[in-house]
Amino acid sequence: MSTVKELREKLAARQDALGKVFSEAKTDDGKYDFRQVKPDTIKECLGDELKTTAQIVEKVNEKSAELDELAKEAEGLEAAEVAAKRHADREKAGKRPPFADPGNHPSAKERIKSIGEMIAEEKSYQEWAAKGAAGGISFAYDDVWPSDMLAKGAAFETLGSKTLFETSAGYAPESIRMPGFTEAVTRPIQLLDIIPMFQTGYESIKYMEETTRTHAAAETAEGATFAESTFAFTEKSSPVEKITDSLPVTDEQLEDAPMMAGYINSRLMFGLRQRLDGQCLVGNGTTPNLRGLKNVVGIQTQAKGADPVPDAFYKAMTKIRLTGRAIPTHHLMHPTDWQGVRLLRTADGVYIWGSPSEAGPERLWGLPIVQQDADSAGTGYVGSFQPAWVSAFEKKGVDIQIGFTGTQFVEGKRTVRGDMRYALVFFRPAAFCSVTGL
Repeated sequence: MSTVKELREKLAARQDALGKVFSEAKTDDGKYDFRQVKPDTIKECLGDELKTTAQIVEKVNEKSAELDELAKEAEGLEAAEVAAKRHADREKAGKRPPFADPGNHPSAKERIKSIGEMIAEEKSYQEWAAKGAAGGISFAYDDVWPSDMLAKGAAFETLGSKTLFETSAGYAPESIRMPGFTEAVTRPIQLLDIIPMFQTGYESIKYMEETTRTHAAAETAEGATFAESTFAFTEKSSPVEKITDSLPVTDEQLEDAPMMAGYINSRLMFGLRQRLDGQCLVGNGTTPNLRGLKNVVGIQTQAKGADPVPDAFYKAMTKIRLTGRAIPTHHLMHPTDWQGVRLLRTADGVYIWGSPSEAGPERLWGLPIVQQDADSAGTGYVGSFQPAWVSAFEKKGVDIQIGFTGTQFVEGKRTVRGDMRYALVFFRPAAFCSVTGL
């Protein structure tokens, strides 16, 4: 039977092999054509000389199923190791010696007497005291060890006889801080998952937009002049903008708490992505801001008016299909606006979007709802979030640096900073529509 480490290594090796097949099969449009996989790769990664696409696909599915089984086996072994550790911890706790019971005092014969008690019981002391305690008197206790006397000094009976020894007026008990922390409230990433992402090495994204497209195709008699169409293009561009953040921190915090470096890096990265997420919707387009969907010139508008909210969104979908000539893919809606839809009921009180005992579908007219609060309530959006109509371009991704600024070198401080550079392009604004008056 394999160990967890061996299983993980085997799983990683097979995962890499299958990933190589997928990498060669992936086409430029994001789909997969297994005819592109090289014969050497098939033999190396799939283990056989497969000739047809059907054979390759069947073998890929077989390898994928094997990876699933290996992953389940590894997870099972890891769970078993965790259970074994917990069992050992319980046994260790069970064998711990019991704490002393302050109310269960030893008998007078078993306990160690204090110096005062032993002197008071000495016959020679009693006689000396009865005679007037003249001169001095000496005592020797060869069978009592100093450590026993110290232990007696810490025994329960000699403490608290006058002032109660308690946590509020004595030595407070030690409290161990729990690991981790409770995160503060912040807006999550909401839009980036539906916006296509690409990379660029340029300072701005330039593209050609077909601004004139007049088709004049017509039936023509023999010998007559051909019909003539008109097409024209206009160059457009969207600049790459920079989003930044930084945090000053002491050397001790970075060095004495190793977790802090990772914590700060991840927090800065999240903050940058959160800002980008908001800019994709509400950015005003004035440098250095990106131009978000709300402020893109040319997107369509559908007023709710007296319509129910679902009707207004369906009319926006129709505009995207007819005017924008695109297929709608997502709705964007503020949580309070979606709440109104989710709570819609028929005249006899039946919830349209499902019983309150169920989560209910977060879909409207077959499209997923993306709940966002980057924009205020009252306005929703419908769009065709496909690479042909909208794309975000990253110049270098998130970059984290640590260095000194100003007098930080002599102050024992450093600044952790992060930045990223992005451009956002709406190639066809008419493929998007805002829904107002919700």
